[in-house]
Amino acid sequence: MLTARIAVLVSGGGTNLQALMDARDRGELPHGSLALVIADKPGIRAIERAREGDVACAVIPRKEPGFEEKVLAALRNYKIDMVVLAGFLGILSREFIQAFPGPIINIHPSLIPAFCGKGFYGLKVHQAALDYGVKVTGATVHYVNEVPDGGKIILQRAVDILPGDTAEVLQRRVMEQAEWKLLPAAAELVAADVVAAEAASAAKE
Repeated sequence: MLTARIAVLVSGGGTNLQALMDARDRGELPHGSLALVIADKPGIRAIERAREGDVACAVIPRKEPGFEEKVLAALRNYKIDMVVLAGFLGILSREFIQAFPGPIINIHPSLIPAFCGKGFYGLKVHQAALDYGVKVTGATVHYVNEVPDGGKIILQRAVDILPGDTAEVLQRRVMEQAEWKLLPAAAELVAADVVAAEAASAAKE
């Protein structure tokens, strides 16, 4: 295995997916190949981005019965080595995490452990930061485990909160200054680990 085959799970506009594809096109993801995008609802912009970026895309509605089983089947079918949650709004079950053998990573729009966990997603995270009055926020990429936003941190980047910020303005700044830089960098780090582990395993055989 020369590269780790990556699946990206999305729920909306796909800006973090775009950041991954842009990094790939710049040669900044040498150990990973974007093999599959899974959208959990039809008609979202991320599906168009996947097609424009020449990445296979499957639409598996999260509201349908057997969602996780269908996702696992797609991951097996595409021989996926690692999963990236990029603006994916679902919470994966313990059973799913245990069933998928490779690493799963997630991008969260705060400096974990602040403003994270169940119920903290999208604009709610940024509004909570503003309501609390913190002066610095940011983004975190972490491994996914059975605790929402509870896995080991891979990378973080801080972003200043400025006077007059709204949740929407802050969300955009965090994406531009942190998320779109962190996620590709973290994906490459994890992909390199996957490739190294596979090479070490092959050498023992």
